[in-house]
Amino acid sequence: MKIRLAKKEDVSTPKAVAIRVGAVIIAIAFSGLIILLMGHDPFETFEAMIKGSLGSSYGIRNTITVAVPLLVIGLGLSVAFSMKFWNIGGEGQLVMGAIWGTYAAHQMPDSISPWLALPLVGLASIAGGAFWAVIPGFFRAFSRTNETLFTLMLNYVAIKFTVYLRCELWKDPEAKGFPQIAPLPDSAHLPKLFGIHIGWIVALILVVMVHLFLRYSKLGYEIRVVGESERTAHYAGINVRKVIITGTLISGALVGLAGMLKLTGVSWTLSESIGGGNGFTAVMVAWLAQLQAPVMIITSLLFAVMEQGSMAMEISVGVPASVSKIIEGLILFAALSSDLFIRYRVVAERKSSAACSSDNTSAVIAGNGEGGTK
Repeated sequence: MKIRLAKKEDVSTPKAVAIRVGAVIIAIAFSGLIILLMGHDPFETFEAMIKGSLGSSYGIRNTITVAVPLLVIGLGLSVAFSMKFWNIGGEGQLVMGAIWGTYAAHQMPDSISPWLALPLVGLASIAGGAFWAVIPGFFRAFSRTNETLFTLMLNYVAIKFTVYLRCELWKDPEAKGFPQIAPLPDSAHLPKLFGIHIGWIVALILVVMVHLFLRYSKLGYEIRVVGESERTAHYAGINVRKVIITGTLISGALVGLAGMLKLTGVSWTLSESIGGGNGFTAVMVAWLAQLQAPVMIITSLLFAVMEQGSMAMEISVGVPASVSKIIEGLILFAALSSDLFIRYRVVAERKSSAACSSDNTSAVIAGNGEGGTK
């Protein structure tokens, strides 16, 4: 018996969604099994996670605050991923956006209006993220450099550069020797709406813009064609190098904007930990949503619930907060596995009788041939 994978014809959207949802449910079930093996009640643990993240107005506000940068970074990464440019540098691009935003904020006079200060900080952050992303984009376009390793390594360059700024170049003289960067002026603080900084409005607007851009714009179409096949793009007359560089600029700009939202809406000061791993988590946000901008609202909230609920889970039940990372990993693994079942089906084949009879006929002919020679 021979087992092989055969590519499926077009799978209907409801069926694909059902397979992915089923895979996520299986991943959560496996997570519950792990929690059970650790000696804890999985139902009580998940209940504590939900209550900690969604069980109060305070928890909901914090969950949305965590989800906002994940959503914006995921949108940025989806632009790069759509053209098969594997941008794993979201963390570094976010940090670089925060660095440029911090510099812009500290160059402004104290009397400046927030209505002017915030857009200027945002533009600086956008430029910083775009600059950090276009470096590997340029090398990919002109020398076929592996962008996965390139963008990954640039994460650590950006983080270590922030350490240098904090400890040396931008060290706050008023911090009494403590190595830290001066906090942002009040004019560079995002205002709040319903108890949450207005970054959530920016994120929702970006969802619509990115969706329309990738689905209905000329450049979005070219990005998707390059992602399908660069050779086909060349035949279609698309300037592949220009598309790659432009796409990485847009991708990094969106991630840099996420750095501005974290800087001006949450931390109000620059440190090497400002990314908080969001650049890596957002890869799962984008991939689990299959690069669909509207779906990323759901996936970003899912990961925000796990992150925000992990602390409540540890306090009320005693399950380590790091278990939430195990759950995230299982969900990602399940999502990737579900793609296999959506795109392919398992086929078990046996040797057909026709093949056997053909072999026998060949043997008879060969035998008659030998007899004739003799």
